Amino acid sequence: MSAARAGEVRGDVLDRLRLVRTEGVGPVTYGRLAERFGSAEAAIDALPGLARAGGRAAPLRIPARDVAEREAEKLAAIGGRFVWLGEPDYPPLLAMLDGPPPLLSVLGDPAALSARTVALVGARNGSTNGRRMAELLAADLAGSGLVVVSGMARGIDAAAHTGALQTGRTVAAIAGGVDVAYPPQNAALQARVAEAGAVVAEAPLGTPPQARHFPRRNRVIAGLSLGVIVVEAAPRSGSLITAHMAADAGRELFAVPGSPLDPRCRGSNDLIRQGAHLTESAADVLANLPGRPAPLLAAAAGVAEAEDAFERPADPAQVRRAILESLGHDPTPVDDLVRRCQFSASAVVAALLELELGGRLEMLPGNQACLVD
Repeated sequence: MSAARAGEVRGDVLDRLRLVRTEGVGPVTYGRLAERFGSAEAAIDALPGLARAGGRAAPLRIPARDVAEREAEKLAAIGGRFVWLGEPDYPPLLAMLDGPPPLLSVLGDPAALSARTVALVGARNGSTNGRRMAELLAADLAGSGLVVVSGMARGIDAAAHTGALQTGRTVAAIAGGVDVAYPPQNAALQARVAEAGAVVAEAPLGTPPQARHFPRRNRVIAGLSLGVIVVEAAPRSGSLITAHMAADAGRELFAVPGSPLDPRCRGSNDLIRQGAHLTESAADVLANLPGRPAPLLAAAAGVAEAEDAFERPADPAQVRRAILESLGHDPTPVDDLVRRCQFSASAVVAALLELELGGRLEMLPGNQACLVD
C-alpha cells in the first residue's frame, strides 16, 4: 500500500472515531449518519446544520482530528486496539444486536470476544456462598472451553472473573475507559483479565464510570454472550437489566436458586419462575446453552418497513413539531411515530436525526425514541 493510500485510510479511521465520539451521536445515530452521508467526513461536515435544525443553540462538540489521533495513539501505547463494527474481529454475537456499538476499545486478545461465550453476573454485595458458587461455576465453564463474560464489579462479577482465570479465559466489559480500573480494588484483577482474555469498553480512554454508562455496559455483556447466568440479584438490579436485555436479544437465561429469605435472591429466583434454567452446576448450563441465539419470536419491523402510505407535505419544521408532540419520556417505536404523525418514514427518520443532534430526544436500540430531560 502506498504512503498516500495509507494516509487516506488513517484519515478515514480518525474521522470515524471523531464521529463516534461526537456529543449526541449514539450507536443508532452513528449508523443512520453513515448510511445517509456515505462517509464519516461528510457526516461530520453536516452535523452543525443538522443540530441547528433540531433546535440546538450551542455548538455541537465534535472532537478535532488531533484529539482522535491522540486517543488512538494512547490506546496503542498501552497495548490496546480499536475493533470496528464490520471488521472481521468484531464479535458476531454483538453485531446481531439492534444498534450494536460501532466501536469497541479492547485490551488483550480480541479473539476472546468472538469465542463461545457465556455471561455470569450478580450482586455487588454477594454473599459468601454466592461468590463461591460464582467462582466454581466460572472455573468449570472456562475449563470446558467457554469464555466467561462479566462486568468487573465487586461481588459476583469479581468472583466470576477469578474463577474463570483459574482454568481458562474471561472477558470484562466495563463502563469506563479500558485504562480505568473500577472499582479501584479490582485493578490487579482487571490487569490479569487483560493478559488472559480481554477487557472491552465503548467509552473513550480515561472515562470514569458513571451511572449512565452502566446500561450500555450491561448491553455489551448480554450481546457478547450466548446465555446469561444470574447468581444473586435483587429486583430492579443491574444484573436483572442484563438478563432482560439478553432475553430481548434471544439469548438463553440461567439462574442459581437462593434462599427466599435473602433479598439478594428475589430477582434471580423470579427469573426461574419466568422460565430461566434452574442452575446448580456447570452441567446445567452446558446442557442448555445453544450453539447460536434463538430467533426472536416477534422481530420488530424496522423503520424501512414501516408503512409509508402517508403523503402529507414533509415540511421539516412541521415534522419535528409533530414528533415532539407525539413523544414522551417512555420509549416509543419509530414505526408508531410514523403512523401517529402521518408523515413519510423518510421524513420522520430525517427529523429524528436532527432532533437527537439538537439534544431534544434520544434514539434507543430497538428502533425507539424518547424525549430527554
